[in-house]
Amino acid sequence: MSVYALFIAVFLACAVEAVEATTIVVAAGATRNWRSALTGAGVAFVVLCIIVAVLGPSIMLLPIGVLRTVVGGLLLIFGLQWITKAILRASGLKSRHDEAAIYEKNAADAKNAATISKFGVSDWYAFTLSFKGVLLEGLEVVFIVLTFATNDGHLLVALLAAGLAILIIVAIGVTVRGPLSAMPENTLKFIVAILLTTFGLFWGAEGVGAEWPGSDAALLVIAPCVAVLALALTGSFTLIRRRRDVHLDATGTSSTTNATAPLAVAPAKKRTWIASFGAFWYDFIIGDDWQIAAGVVATLVIIWLARSWSLAWVIGVVGVVLLIPYSNYRASRS
Repeated sequence: MSVYALFIAVFLACAVEAVEATTIVVAAGATRNWRSALTGAGVAFVVLCIIVAVLGPSIMLLPIGVLRTVVGGLLLIFGLQWITKAILRASGLKSRHDEAAIYEKNAADAKNAATISKFGVSDWYAFTLSFKGVLLEGLEVVFIVLTFATNDGHLLVALLAAGLAILIIVAIGVTVRGPLSAMPENTLKFIVAILLTTFGLFWGAEGVGAEWPGSDAALLVIAPCVAVLALALTGSFTLIRRRRDVHLDATGTSSTTNATAPLAVAPAKKRTWIASFGAFWYDFIIGDDWQIAAGVVATLVIIWLARSWSLAWVIGVVGVVLLIPYSNYRASRS
């Protein structure tokens, strides 16, 4: 993959995560305490830098085959999850990501929270809100940077792309001091989802022994094909949503008409820190649909078993072509 393609992919992906993190920090600063909010963001940034400094060199010591298999598989899981949500949002079956609404929710929660001072921080709530927001979104940035960089050995290029994306979004956030709702985040997520799926498929299949025709040039074919499939599914699910809406209008019902009184919700059991730690990483890696992860693993295993076949890469293509509509169908039914 060329350095320019790497730079663009990392820049766009990190810009999406930076928008979400900046929205949280701005909400905490505008409604609570700017100094505490920025301190929390700064501490989270230092933690993320340490993670990159420790993991980056270590990961690059792994054999290239193992690295491409693991990184490609994880990237493909991420990409399929993102592309599923992007298709459902674009078709209207899932509400679009609304930074204004997220800002208002964080701002409302911040206004109602008590002011507590800890460890020299005047507003502990603003600190922790910013810290958690930046750390959680930043972990995805770290994952993206390391996965793209370690495969091609261009860690500095990936870091530069991520840093530039973050600086631009933060500068806009500081200037606006409000929700970044003007950013075309849903469109960016759609593009990033296509890129993650493309590179995940390419590296994952290559890691388990498949040889792509044209080597890196295959990326120029895979990406448009994934985009066409995603757009076709968006159109199909848009028609499904419109037909459903017409049916509901004709029958005089709505999705909420038959709603009954809310059921009593049992209080959530308090988790141990080990269980919470495990749940976080399960959600971070596996996500909302474990069947996507299982499908990716199964696809890579089958490619590995057929690695001596010159067309083993076709198995990966078929796997993605089946997984994308399947995951969207399941998500639309839930």
